[in-house]
Amino acid sequence: MFDLQSVSLELAAIAGAGLLMLFVFRKRLGAVNLARHSANIVILLVGALFVSAIWSDIRDQSFNRQAVFDDSGQISLPRDPDGHYYATLIINDVPVEFVVDTGATSVVLTREDAMRAGVDPGEQGFYSEARTANGSVATAPIVLTQVQFGSISDKRVRAFVNGGEMHTSLLGMSYLNRFDKIEIAGGQLVLTR
Repeated sequence: MFDLQSVSLELAAIAGAGLLMLFVFRKRLGAVNLARHSANIVILLVGALFVSAIWSDIRDQSFNRQAVFDDSGQISLPRDPDGHYYATLIINDVPVEFVVDTGATSVVLTREDAMRAGVDPGEQGFYSEARTANGSVATAPIVLTQVQFGSISDKRVRAFVNGGEMHTSLLGMSYLNRFDKIEIAGGQLVLTR
């Protein structure tokens, strides 16, 4: 797969080698040619380092993480370059991005996503516990009034708000089991209801 970041680092290495060569052969080039070639190589080096530094931001904004829906009740999710499948669901009229996690038992929202969707369990709401790869974490059981995934709409979906640190909400098996078929093929996760 083409990786702009590694290409940028390679260009930076080539530009650095070019500057070294210019330094070695500076007497043969003359002052004008040396200045012109040095300026071109420095511009290439700075550009390559800049692209390399911002590559993760470019990648996150450039690649499509949105599902492809069709009217037959089928949802197709493209695999992200990081290897995961992401889906944006509308929770109480607010778009929330989830990572599809077949290893998660339930739908789990980050505190931030829950608050944006108008769900605030309060500190007393974190009375249940979940076991994760990083140990136990406090959770707050909730019910999502409205969940929209493409043309599919569900009401009163049980979920949890994670009391610990979590970067992306999880779309776990309690929701995925609502689909008749889950298939992974050709870089796509296809859900059929």
